[in-house]
Amino acid sequence: MQWSARPWETAALAAAGVALGLVAVLLDPVGRVLVGAAAVLLLALAVRDRVLRPRLSAGPAGVAVRTLSGTTRLAWPLLRVAVRETRHWGVRSRLLELDTATGPDDDGRPRPEARREPTAPLQGPAASLRVVGGKGVLHEEDGVFVLLGRRDLGADPGDVARALQDLAPRGRSGHSCRP
Repeated sequence: MQWSARPWETAALAAAGVALGLVAVLLDPVGRVLVGAAAVLLLALAVRDRVLRPRLSAGPAGVAVRTLSGTTRLAWPLLRVAVRETRHWGVRSRLLELDTATGPDDDGRPRPEARREPTAPLQGPAASLRVVGGKGVLHEEDGVFVLLGRRDLGADPGDVARALQDLAPRGRSGHSCRP
């Protein structure tokens, strides 16, 4: 399963960016800067939407989230899925929350396999690595935390959370869904 920004929204952003860019050349210097900056921002968002397709994909091994710095893969055993709902100034916002936190403050149970120290101090570039289960991993004791909104997903975050819950292997600890 895959989710990305809706193509018509991306096209609308690009069209609005081009329109603002054309209008900017007709304005005074200050207006050119302001409207030109808005045009560049809209075009950058449209390019980001196009480059990051699909934004979220899920399969038997877990979930993959595409960002500008690369693809982050989140395995099912550590993944927790929830929908975060907030209200600010009367506007309701729903976000899909993907969390692989491994600390004792996350759900009340410590996960010692993520806190093991290497048997010997590491030197040089390897100093930022920790040994977990015999493998070197980046020092990320707090795990990975991803928030995706309706625009990123092209669908309601609650619907995506339910789909992820249905796709996740049954009987595995760590996965929770609060759509």
